[in-house]
Amino acid sequence: MNWEKLLSSKRWGNEDRFTGNQKEARSEFQRDYDRIIFSSPFRRLQNKTQVFPLPGSVFVHNRLTHSLEVASVGRSLGTIFYNRIKDLDSNIDETCPLLCEIGNIVASACLAHDLGNPAFGHSGESAISHYFNSGDGKIYEKQVTNAQWEDLIHFEGNANALRILTHPFAGKGTGGFALTYSTLAAIAKYPCASIAGHNKKNIYTKKYGFFQSEQSGFEKIAAEMDLIKVQESPLIYKRHPLVYLMEAADDICYNIIDLEDAHRLKILSYKEVETLLLPLCNDGKMLSRLAEMEDDDAKITLMRAKSISTLIWQCSNVFYQEQESILSGNFNKSLMDAIEEPFLSVMKEIEQISIKKIYNYSSVVQIEVAGYQVMGGLLEEFIPAYLQNESKYHKKLVELIPKQFLTPKEDVYSKIQSVLDFVSGMTDIYAVELFRKIKGISFPSMS
Repeated sequence: MNWEKLLSSKRWGNEDRFTGNQKEARSEFQRDYDRIIFSSPFRRLQNKTQVFPLPGSVFVHNRLTHSLEVASVGRSLGTIFYNRIKDLDSNIDETCPLLCEIGNIVASACLAHDLGNPAFGHSGESAISHYFNSGDGKIYEKQVTNAQWEDLIHFEGNANALRILTHPFAGKGTGGFALTYSTLAAIAKYPCASIAGHNKKNIYTKKYGFFQSEQSGFEKIAAEMDLIKVQESPLIYKRHPLVYLMEAADDICYNIIDLEDAHRLKILSYKEVETLLLPLCNDGKMLSRLAEMEDDDAKITLMRAKSISTLIWQCSNVFYQEQESILSGNFNKSLMDAIEEPFLSVMKEIEQISIKKIYNYSSVVQIEVAGYQVMGGLLEEFIPAYLQNESKYHKKLVELIPKQFLTPKEDVYSKIQSVLDFVSGMTDIYAVELFRKIKGISFPSMS
């Protein structure tokens, strides 16, 4: 792969307007960023779970604040890489004029990377998968293809993000968000079909990146970018190189900031967080600086900032040094897994502590389980209603689905996807409220 092909400002759904890559005051990739940040799906992230569902009065990160922070780190990673290339080749802007836009492309991809996550985070994904695997939805297995069934029993937020960004929802025009091809390619962490996913040996097939309904669209993006095709059936590509930067920005943010949130929620003590973050600060004067401060939250804020800075430089260094391997599609690990010691060991310890003490904290698990029931309960009502639509009750339920999610197609897979578009787009609070109302737990008011 080469950067001149990998960087394209051609827009999805507006290909006929493309007149070649142009340099402008507000670049096409900055426009991508603006389109995402002003969109309704992005705005709804403010009430979607990051780690701590519905946290109450203590404000911690949700999907929206997380995505903004990831975008900030992603822009830094891309800009550092460009500056290093520029230092080596002062003519790079002439030979590859869009290379200076890498920071903006990565920032846009970071903003969009979680758009496809349903309410209640990974438990929401699991609830959707469970409905088809073991719940009432199992009856539809023989009514769809094997590849389509894999989409349903392994519902994937990454693939759903690409669908949100490219699918022509009813009444919304034909180009989705009309983002550039490079931004769309940079969100595809796992550029393969669902039937090829779940192979842990390769970084690009651990999960999957597009539903069957979007496969031809992804092939179009891959052809424009000249991505390396691994195999035709089931379809697998090598990653777009900028995916590594987007992934690194996400890894940096959630690993470090989950510790900060856990302290605010009194899940971890100050001493536990300090022990984990101090080695990442890479600052011999940090202890004396901390001694001058009295507020524990302020101390953690300082260590968090220093830790993120260290990891940005570590990951950008790996990306720069491994260019040949990344462009040839042979770099089979995340940037975070390739950073230097002692930082790598510290990150592994943070991961273990997070799993043990944060992600399995009792209140986190309790609310995730409740969210699991909510998502599954919504599918139990809306999928039979939309597929059968025979009784008066079914017809009333279908009227609750916004018209943008309805499809003129009659096949079972397309109709199921329409309901999944509706349910997966819900915020945590809206999903809970709708579940309570249609199950008769609470009665809707007229206001």
